[in-house]
Amino acid sequence: MNIVRIGGADDPRVADYTHLTDVHLRKLREPAEGLYIAESSRVLRRALAAGHRPRSFFLAEKWLEGLADVLDAHPDVPAFVGSPELLEEITGFHLHRGAMAAMHRPAPVSVRELLAGARRVAVLEDIVDHTNVGAIFRSAAALGIDAVLVTPRCGDPLYRRSIRVSMGTVFQVPWGRLEAWPDGIGQLRDLGFTVAAMELTEDAVGLDELGARGLDRLALVLGTEGAGILPETLDAVDLAVKIPMRPGVDSLNVAAASAVAFWELRPR
Repeated sequence: MNIVRIGGADDPRVADYTHLTDVHLRKLREPAEGLYIAESSRVLRRALAAGHRPRSFFLAEKWLEGLADVLDAHPDVPAFVGSPELLEEITGFHLHRGAMAAMHRPAPVSVRELLAGARRVAVLEDIVDHTNVGAIFRSAAALGIDAVLVTPRCGDPLYRRSIRVSMGTVFQVPWGRLEAWPDGIGQLRDLGFTVAAMELTEDAVGLDELGARGLDRLALVLGTEGAGILPETLDAVDLAVKIPMRPGVDSLNVAAASAVAFWELRPR
């Protein structure tokens, strides 16, 4: 084990973990440096199982034994250890989920490569709530979505809260970021996908009806919280689809709607 005991919050070696409560600083720093933070022993184990490379580990003394196998497997990666009080001072919150790790972001994969062999794809259009992003990934992993694409303005699936809410399933489902949207719809269509947007429009077909069509390759676009699918996206997709509901309720939270849709549209 490469154990490094830290004695103060100003130690420059733990700079990756400072200011974790500052959203803007985290957004600017992590993507620019190619890093993300894996929080909890379970999540970091899933990240490692997916082949992601650790930059460092960060944990309290009491978690050393439980992560001994991980630390032994990465002898060249420093494991910063400190008191719970010091770790809380550095991160801004109580570290009670075992450990954290600063992870190198994996190299991006082209959309064509990502979707090779995929039959069901979810497209997250400008979804900015990281809780929703994480919850959608968890449903995608559980209900047979082969890949997830996120639009340029969508929240980061490797944001700490997204990872935590997804229970680490962001490492199980292949995903990538589209360079342009809604121009990317044409790329999906060229790859053989029917593109459907979940939106309550006058001509939207019911989810059960779409599922009964048995489409071989389907990309389902999920819109941002509140505003829903962009008008230009609706103009470009092949069709709109809705979840039939009882009178008085016109929509579900996007994460809840994704779970219903993923189940109903699974390949038969």
